[in-house]
Amino acid sequence: MRNLLRVALFDLLAPLAAVAALIYIGMALAWPLWWVSVCSVLCLLVVQGVIVNIVLARRDAVTVGTDDDGPGLRLAVIGTAAAAVVAAAVIGYTQWTVPDRTLNSDSVEVTGIASSVAEASATFTPQDPTASIDRATQMMSPESAERFKADFATVAKDLGGRNVSAQASTVSAGVEAIGPEAASVAVVLRGTQSSPGKPTDSAVLALRVSLSKTDGRWLVEDVSPLHSR
Repeated sequence: MRNLLRVALFDLLAPLAAVAALIYIGMALAWPLWWVSVCSVLCLLVVQGVIVNIVLARRDAVTVGTDDDGPGLRLAVIGTAAAAVVAAAVIGYTQWTVPDRTLNSDSVEVTGIASSVAEASATFTPQDPTASIDRATQMMSPESAERFKADFATVAKDLGGRNVSAQASTVSAGVEAIGPEAASVAVVLRGTQSSPGKPTDSAVLALRVSLSKTDGRWLVEDVSPLHSR
């Protein structure tokens, strides 16, 4: 029974774990050419070691796992397999887990920014006509902020002249596309407009908000209507 456990651990599981770890590393790295070469060589060495072990077992009835005179060799086998597994775990964490967390964090951040800017772009108060503009431009790039102010000035003048108030709240928002440096978010708003002597007008607005990351900060580059196809 003791020898069977040794064979299973040192002669079977250790080589399999090493090969599996090498393949896992390749998957995590998306198989770059240099790792294809390295992995092929290392896997070939493992297979050769297993073959030699089988040949010696048939000739001498002793394997790496059952050889009482070779504890150092068993330690080397286990150490190599353990190192491969640890390397696979570290590389998998850095290549998959960390980027996934960053992506999730960025998705939440851009959705919040897009919702805030979309709401501000559809909000207007005659008593403070620049409040929503200032709130929106704080989350925009300088070029986008200047363009937004210029576009909004005419609308603000018209709404202010008619004493119209506008409010908007986000119904839903979702990321259309996102990458390390750019994102696009669709925002659906419920907007209302009211003016003295007239009933309140309600409408559903759909906007696409484009963002880019500058110096680690997400900023809005453009706000445009989202048309159904």
